[in-house]
Amino acid sequence: MDLDLSPEQELLAETVRGVCARYADLTVVRELEDDPLGYSSELWSHLGELGLLGMSIPEEHGGSGMTALDAAVVYRELGRALSPSPHFVSCVLSAGALQRAGSEVQARWLPAIADGSAIVTPAWLEPDGGFGPAGVTLTATADADGWRLDGVKRHVAFARAADRLLVLGRAPEGVTLFLVEPTAAGVSLTQQMTVASDTQYRVELSGVRVAPADVVGVPGQGWAIWDRVMHDGIILVAAQAVGGARYALEITTQYSKDRKQFDKPLAAFQALSHYMADAVTAVDGAETLVWEAAWAKSMGRNIERLAPMAKLFACKTFRDVTAMAQQIFGGVGFTVDYDIQLFFRRAKALQLSWWDDRYLEDLIASDVLDPVSA
Repeated sequence: MDLDLSPEQELLAETVRGVCARYADLTVVRELEDDPLGYSSELWSHLGELGLLGMSIPEEHGGSGMTALDAAVVYRELGRALSPSPHFVSCVLSAGALQRAGSEVQARWLPAIADGSAIVTPAWLEPDGGFGPAGVTLTATADADGWRLDGVKRHVAFARAADRLLVLGRAPEGVTLFLVEPTAAGVSLTQQMTVASDTQYRVELSGVRVAPADVVGVPGQGWAIWDRVMHDGIILVAAQAVGGARYALEITTQYSKDRKQFDKPLAAFQALSHYMADAVTAVDGAETLVWEAAWAKSMGRNIERLAPMAKLFACKTFRDVTAMAQQIFGGVGFTVDYDIQLFFRRAKALQLSWWDDRYLEDLIASDVLDPVSA
């Protein structure tokens, strides 16, 4: 099995790495912590020029239609750079939902997402609701003029920068998707402070009116759409985690060579060298699992088990590697003067986001005990 990247994929990786280094290096990442918008407009425009905002969107809607393998290459580099952008929520999740279920009217959003002129972000999680369909309790009531939405959403990424929120609500038919303007009457946004200092909002909806044309798909079938989009998306989250873990390991090994204690570098201490040996083994294993999941997706194979496995293992690896790195850096690793704390905090946030360990383990166990045929 050949796991080497093709020349085209190598060029793609180099291009994304170069753009991130130029327009959103770790200095920019620091500046954008707890920022109300949370992303670099320069990075966003250059990703658009490269066609990377439309990588998950078909060419007939203005996208580039990349394979899942190519997309994983992109996300590995975005994770390496801790890229602050709404790419995942808009170009992957929201675009995926609109593509799968949107009407012709809603499909007009896909070209705008692909060229970066519009941002759409999901409003999914609710207070104490969990990750499953039962956690969606925001009420969607139909009347003669359309729909009325009432409820609260949390952890809505880049909500203030978004042109539309993709809201999961519970209609009498079941979970349903709606497109809502963040500035609509009855919508209020409150920025949340997080361990990663990324840009998230609490969104309260009180009597928010939604036109019939802004219902995404068929009422009651929203969770089936969302679940499918999430399975595709978490492969890229796993690739992002691998990129972050590998870079965190690189700066840690370099620090262990440069920093001396008792007249020898830290890397010369056997216990620390064994930590790093275990770490590189885990990172390589996580990357292999990500490639397998992305390959299966590209080939149209079943990913019900592979996608959760990749996200579970890659994010745990990212968390474990950065925790080990903090031990090697010692007390200075927790100070803002060192970059490792950026990766440490984001690793935990990524592990908790977009289906946490417990939910992923439930998905994997369900497939192991009652496997779905490929």
